[in-house]
Amino acid sequence: MFVDQAKVRLVAGKGGNGCVSFRREKFVPRGGPDGGDGGHGGSIYMVSDPGMSSLIKYRFNPYFKAEDGQHGRGKKMHGRKGRDLILKVPVGTVVKDAETGQVLFDFTEPGQRFLAAKGGKGGRGNAHFATPTNRAPRYAEKGEAGEERTLILELKIIADVGLVGLPNAGKSSLLRRISAARPRVEPWPFTTLSPHVGIVRLDEHRSFTVADIPGLIENAHQGAGLGIKFLKHIERTKVVLLLLDLAPGAPPPSRQVEVLRKELSSYSQALSRRIKAIAVNKIDLIPSEKRDFSDIIDLAEKMGAKFFAISALSGEGIEELKEGLYGLIGA
Repeated sequence: MFVDQAKVRLVAGKGGNGCVSFRREKFVPRGGPDGGDGGHGGSIYMVSDPGMSSLIKYRFNPYFKAEDGQHGRGKKMHGRKGRDLILKVPVGTVVKDAETGQVLFDFTEPGQRFLAAKGGKGGRGNAHFATPTNRAPRYAEKGEAGEERTLILELKIIADVGLVGLPNAGKSSLLRRISAARPRVEPWPFTTLSPHVGIVRLDEHRSFTVADIPGLIENAHQGAGLGIKFLKHIERTKVVLLLLDLAPGAPPPSRQVEVLRKELSSYSQALSRRIKAIAVNKIDLIPSEKRDFSDIIDLAEKMGAKFFAISALSGEGIEELKEGLYGLIGA
């Protein structure tokens, strides 16, 4: 199950109380205060883990609490610090404050660490408060409460290329053709219900990642079809590839481009400006002597995008597409 958003409640550990204690040893009648400090409460950290691909762990377990610090004891013995709690999240997770919506951290690389809730300080024991005029203080500090926060976790997949097209354009078939990813492929619309990411390897030293999202339809930005809820997963891409359907009954390629550009622009102008490639798919359905893509080639040139003609089924044009996309990523 793919989950790309979750709300979590974090409670860091409370600091332990300082101790009120006095030395009691033979032949030491006035040993003085020897109360130890309380231990600090455990903090809660988030760490990006490349092995995770969903926030499902937090959908059904939204409450996390770190360990409290132990109280101080006599003979100036300090309480043990509470253990920190480490929460792993997928790379691409954005952490927001649930009340203000402010972005607190953005995990863009593996191994990044974010202090999500800080543990409370331990209280000082009475040994700290002895003075020449008060040699036997009978008080100590209480431990501080740990930080409590409610956060929104939002996953935005990180990929080099984002595939955008109408339902049944062949995005999942293309992803299966060029990578080891295995999204579901069926002969009906909206087979893809969640994003998929595949790694495309050109050779031993060259590779890039591609993200496939559910198909867009006209007025998706108003909630039609699956809406635009998955477009956030290609917000970080360097290149957007429009995949056009040449199957009988599909809208004309120019109309498909018009719909897709409109939906992308309605979501994000910045995202629409990343359309750097247009590919017509299913050319295996058209005899070679009848293939005329001059109109869509002209449109691609006006948009400043590279044009490709491919068949995800037969593999025709796939190597040219892979090389072309790799070149665009580095451009």
